[in-house]
Amino acid sequence: MNFANADEPAWGIDMLHERLRRATAERHRRVDAAYSRFDLTDRAGYLAFLSAQARALGAAERALTARTLPPWSPRAPLLDADLHALGACSPAPDRLEAPLSAQGQVGLLYVLEGSRLGAQVLARRIADGWPRAFLSAAHPPGAWRAFRAWLDAAGADAGPAWTAGAVRGAEIGFDLFERAASPAVLQSAR
Repeated sequence: MNFANADEPAWGIDMLHERLRRATAERHRRVDAAYSRFDLTDRAGYLAFLSAQARALGAAERALTARTLPPWSPRAPLLDADLHALGACSPAPDRLEAPLSAQGQVGLLYVLEGSRLGAQVLARRIADGWPRAFLSAAHPPGAWRAFRAWLDAAGADAGPAWTAGAVRGAEIGFDLFERAASPAVLQSAR
């Protein structure tokens, strides 16, 4: 993702990235809790983690079709490569219940780009020698800040309905990842 030329607005409480963060804080907490159950130092735990991520990420990345989105870098191929390097097949992606609006896709992209930050922390927990291309796909320096600036510019003149659509897209993204990591889904995938 390249946002190097984005102008950064003065941060304020009404910025879109802050609205998305506040509106999805509980969902974000639940996703963090769901994925913290995986033991990334154990091969089976790491495979289960990658498989859950693959089901959600594949569906989310397929949903990002709006031409108004900024350039972004898909990570599903990296995830597939990590699974294959461990001798596992990539699971079929989950499905979104309905196509997302353009503003919904903005919210979903917020979830995907934000997840790169947590991935950097998780990458340090993986056993030496295991593939980690997916979790190591960090933002280049300044890219997260530039993405937030892009979000805020996109939402600057948006009305309440547009903003609600972006929030709904972010909620759908967090729900997708939480569902993919649920014990029932993991059990049925075995």
